[in-house]
Amino acid sequence: MNLYSRLEAELELAKTNKVYNVIKILATGQSDVVKINDQQFLNMCSNNYLGFANDPITVNAVKEGIDLFGVGPGAVRTISGSYSIHEEFEQRLAKFKKVESTIVVQSGFQANTGLIPTITTEEDLIISDELNHASIIDGIRLSKASREVYKHCDMEDLERILVKHADKVKGNIFIISDAVFSMDGDIAPLPEINRLAKKYHAYTIADDAHGEGVLGNNGEGTIAHFGLEGKIDIEVGTLSKAFGLVGGFICGKASLIEYLKQRSRVFLFSSSLPASFCYAGIKILDELEKSNHRIHALWDNTRYLQNKFIADGYSIGTTKTPITPFMVYEEAIATDLTKVLFEHNILVSPIIYPTVQKGKARIRLMISALHTKDELDQVYQIITSEYQKLKTNKEENK
Repeated sequence: MNLYSRLEAELELAKTNKVYNVIKILATGQSDVVKINDQQFLNMCSNNYLGFANDPITVNAVKEGIDLFGVGPGAVRTISGSYSIHEEFEQRLAKFKKVESTIVVQSGFQANTGLIPTITTEEDLIISDELNHASIIDGIRLSKASREVYKHCDMEDLERILVKHADKVKGNIFIISDAVFSMDGDIAPLPEINRLAKKYHAYTIADDAHGEGVLGNNGEGTIAHFGLEGKIDIEVGTLSKAFGLVGGFICGKASLIEYLKQRSRVFLFSSSLPASFCYAGIKILDELEKSNHRIHALWDNTRYLQNKFIADGYSIGTTKTPITPFMVYEEAIATDLTKVLFEHNILVSPIIYPTVQKGKARIRLMISALHTKDELDQVYQIITSEYQKLKTNKEENK
């Protein structure tokens, strides 16, 4: 079949199966309210947890950074694309995360694809949670290591795999997990993962994309939340969520970071993160260390909306974070409810198969420190009433 004929056929099939992703085009910056097609929409699907993406602090810092360092980096880090502000930001991040060293890269996705294949060999084994992010999965695919997958957050299954391989692996064993899972909002049992890793002489890697800026006293993340600083071997993070920027980073021992600078293809063959983002990153760290009022506002909003759902008998799954999955279970209801909410000027994200298992469809609500109680009341009233209408219509049409 002709390439383009096949692609077009697959796109049509996606539309028929109601899994075609219609991309919404925003005309404003990220906030609690955004503009689409000259209409105001309540934004319930942004990772802008603390509101930094469009905050004057961030905007002005990026402008100042551009004035100082220009726009593009001009080269990869190993040629002439390393600026003093890169090193300063990396040192500040390391201090914030309480690790020896940190390296910043172009995105959280590239952090995983630049880390995992670089530090593993064909003699190693990677053990991965079944619900890990796509960037972890792709990083594992790019590596030469053997791989096993354990049931989601199931420590008995993880130990079963460790017992099976502990005496057979010639190289190293790596246990990799999201710290906070983006589809469900649940938190990985990092203390137990760490205990098993030490018991079976494995190394731990935690991706805390949805934990930093959200968990910990000042947003240091999930590792700090559990008091595991210095115990998880490697942490991967992103600047694109709570930090409101773009970029990713890897934290760990100084020798690890130095090795990545010498060997990671992401670092060696892709232009560096713009210096202005590093400049803004330092300003954001200043804000987080100075005050945690944004984090308190985020959690106040989270408890407010989630408690309303729970009190009235609606399921929000196993979430322990601001990621709030309003469970509707059926794919058709999820897609139809998303359309209805859009008609009510509420922007949400439907999560359906194959992103989640069949029968586990949900509307993923992303709560922000910027949301007001009135906005959250509006979301609650409309999503619950429209969901009930769709369920009733489905029952009547059986």
